[in-house]
Amino acid sequence: MGLNCGIVGLPNVGKSTIFSALTSAPAEVANYPFCTIDPNVGMVSVPDPRLDKIVSLIPPAKVVPATFEFVDIAGLVAGASKGEGLGNRFLASIREVGVIAHVVRCFDNSDVVHVNNKIDPASDIETINIELALADLDTVTNRYNKQAKLNRLSKEAQKENERVLPVLEKVKKCLEDGKPARSLHLDEDGLSVVYDLHLITLKPVIYVCNVDEEGIVEENEYVKIVRAIAEEEGSEVVVICGKIEAEIAALETEEDKKEFLEAVGLQESGLNQLIRHAYHILGMRTFFTAGSDEDRAWTFRAGYKAPQAAGVIHTDFEKGFIKAEVYNCEDLFLYKTEQKVKEAGKLRIEGKEYLVKDGDIMHFRFNL
Repeated sequence: MGLNCGIVGLPNVGKSTIFSALTSAPAEVANYPFCTIDPNVGMVSVPDPRLDKIVSLIPPAKVVPATFEFVDIAGLVAGASKGEGLGNRFLASIREVGVIAHVVRCFDNSDVVHVNNKIDPASDIETINIELALADLDTVTNRYNKQAKLNRLSKEAQKENERVLPVLEKVKKCLEDGKPARSLHLDEDGLSVVYDLHLITLKPVIYVCNVDEEGIVEENEYVKIVRAIAEEEGSEVVVICGKIEAEIAALETEEDKKEFLEAVGLQESGLNQLIRHAYHILGMRTFFTAGSDEDRAWTFRAGYKAPQAAGVIHTDFEKGFIKAEVYNCEDLFLYKTEQKVKEAGKLRIEGKEYLVKDGDIMHFRFNL
């Protein structure tokens, strides 16, 4: 699974506007379908108030936030699973991402055309879900047919098929109904059966409701429809006004952005929420290194042990790992200085089996 997020949706729902605001690197945007042909890729800084607090307590010469990749993928239309529009390119691009941000138009504006000439979030979501389900259905059907033939070979194959075929049948039926495989909420054994099929509809999804200025203040009916669909699937929802986010992204200073947010009644940019949701869903966590030279946020996978975390900084750190000095950033926020953290007994020496926690501040000892 890729450690990135693909932005998808029907043409003209605001994908490229949101991508441009996310990355502050304008993508090609126009009021007609298929403007985005080749995927645009952009790196964004992961918003983390904890890093800001660390910087205020341990002032450095340089600050480096964690980063995360977003991919703006071509708009999809009905028939994409059979190659309509840019379907084949769309499907190839979406298979490579780890989590999907599905942008859904949740605003009325006669000046911005809709590919189906009507605003209907449920229909829009269904269109994409059906196309992705059909693409996955081909994959699952092929595997099912091959697997069923193995019954002729041996009793061991028959026994394995008693476990495998019911799962494939269940997934196949779900996809035939036009529903995503993730809606089945398969257990670990079920997921192990389909793991190597790399099903698109098993990827986690964040529904991004693109609303107008009024919709950001008071949730409209379109957003409520999306929330109901997401709840049934077990997916998350983020509400964003692409127009507002584009205006925020155009501002030069953080102070200006903060004042703008306050003026429109928002505590935080919707895009910040999207970045954090995508980052977390993929099992990505953050540890910090801090000192007078540099305060930095590092990305690691949940479940990493201390040597693996050291390897995020440099492979030699993992190979020559001896131990790590560790305390959590919450301890720094409480005691204000690293010296007082030590005096309080909160700084620990950890070895190779230590499971790194989100928010740890770490100093590695290694031997090259």
